[in-house]
Formats: sequence, C-alpha cells, structure tokens
Amino acid sequence: MSDHETTKKEPKVAEKRPALYLAEYETPNAVAKAAMKVRDAGYKSWDCHTPYPLHGLDEAMGLAPTKIGVISFVCGLMGLIGGALLIQYANNWDYPIIIGGKPPGSFPSMVPILFECTVLLTGFGTLFGMLHLLKLPMHNHPIFESDRFAAATDDKYFISIEVADSKFDLTKTRALLESTNPSHLELVQEEVL
Repeated sequence: MSDHETTKKEPKVAEKRPALYLAEYETPNAVAKAAMKVRDAGYKSWDCHTPYPLHGLDEAMGLAPTKIGVISFVCGLMGLIGGALLIQYANNWDYPIIIGGKPPGSFPSMVPILFECTVLLTGFGTLFGMLHLLKLPMHNHPIFESDRFAAATDDKYFISIEVADSKFDLTKTRALLESTNPSHLELVQEEVL
C-alpha cells in the first residue's frame, strides 16, 4: 500500500445493553395503581414520570418524607452559630474596639449579620442537599433514549424500572409491568462505552 492510498476504517457498531423498562399510561389513576403494584413487588430503583405533580403518588410509591428540610435546618443552624462565633471572635478577642458606645458582643448589632449568615448557609444547604439527594448532575440518563418519553412533559404518565434494581429480571419485570395494563411497554437500551 502506498502513501497515496487511503484506507477506510469500518465504523464501530456500538454495543447496547438493557437499561430500564418504560411503561406508558394514559391516566393519572392508572399510573398510581401501577405504582402501588411495583411498590408491593419490592422494587427500589424505579420512578414515576408525570407532566405535573400528582397528589398521593408519593404514598403510592412508598416514598419516605424528604430529608431536604432537615438538611436546610442543620445548615441554617450552622450559619447562625458560625456567624455568632465569628462576631464574638472579631469583636471580643481579635479586634476589641468600642464603636458607637456599644460594648463588644452587643446583641442588637449582631442581628443583621446572624440573619444573613443563617440565610446564606440555608440556601447553600438546600441547593447542594437537593443536588446530592437527586444524584445530580446526571448528564445523560438512559430514559432519554426513548422517543416516547418526550410525552412525559405533555400528557402521558410513565413508570421506569432500572436494571440496577436488585429485583430486576427481564421476564419477571416485563410480566409485572404488563399486569398493570400499560398502553405501551418498552425496553430502553443504552450504549456500552
């Protein structure tokens, strides 16, 4: 082969593996009933996707109350205590100067700073706590490989059960989802890198 000849490389065919089952439902009641069946079957790595929040769906899924309130409260308390310690250190030990006739450690002068520190750390705690609990950022989830899933933001309701679930079995999981009478059932696959 000479230098002038070019060789064509065969394009690699991407291998695919199952990622999740995606069941589509027409009504909110249908997805809630299906969620109860999936919950009762003992699956852990699954979710419901709806175009708007459905009242009672979290109970149907068996979800525990969110921990974001506790995370926000703890972070806010840390902001309050940290702000108070910072002010006491700066005013009483590091640079003790009486300003405006107020003694060092005067509480009324501390209120704005304590409020701001509390709000700041509560906001950061809420944001980063939510990102952690939702496992974000997730740049690409296999569910977006399904063309039908775009209707989840319009007028369809979905349940997805991921392969990562310990109870996942291609035939048993399919049979469970078929018993919930979905309007469409799809095995979504993802590319193996």
